[in-house]
Amino acid sequence: MAAPALPGKDQLRVARLLKAHGLKGAIKLELYTDDPARRFTPGATFALQVPTSSEWHGKKLELVELKWYNLQPVAFFKDVPDRTVAETLVKAILWIDQDLAEKTDEEDAWFDHQLVGLRVLRDGAEVGTVTQIDHFPAQDLLTVATASGDVLVPFVKAIVTSVDVAAGTLTVDPPFGLFEPLPDDERPETVTPEAAAE
Repeated sequence: MAAPALPGKDQLRVARLLKAHGLKGAIKLELYTDDPARRFTPGATFALQVPTSSEWHGKKLELVELKWYNLQPVAFFKDVPDRTVAETLVKAILWIDQDLAEKTDEEDAWFDHQLVGLRVLRDGAEVGTVTQIDHFPAQDLLTVATASGDVLVPFVKAIVTSVDVAAGTLTVDPPFGLFEPLPDDERPETVTPEAAAE
């Protein structure tokens, strides 16, 4: 999960570090921002989301330069001098501190505080409320509180079709079984010890 927000600020996830590139400490990025020229300027600092066991836990990265190789963004950071050090940062997620008053025109970029509390709509009907967002390397998960309990919804375009912060809604098109129990004939059969012995 993200580090605690600073007073008057919140954090925005902007990239994930994919793999080391070359021998001089460069790292390929997966961008979560539509405005890399604004977010990745020399001297920009990023909070790191890494396991607590990582030597980078609690530290920040300062950007030296962002380059593009075959349309792939590659970053150079201060104190990451070679490939060996770069490899210790693979899968880390980069966050920036941003004033809450600042608005972003970036598509699909929201603060956690903007998503928590949104009413979740399915086929025009309200099915629950977003209560939490968990950030993982592969994807984010929304916790949606429903009448029958919490449902974990992958925060991907195929399922979360639209977010309207102004209207206070988040629209989903989930696969069957995500918000309702599967019929008995679609559940895996449970084999009893007695049946297995026959």
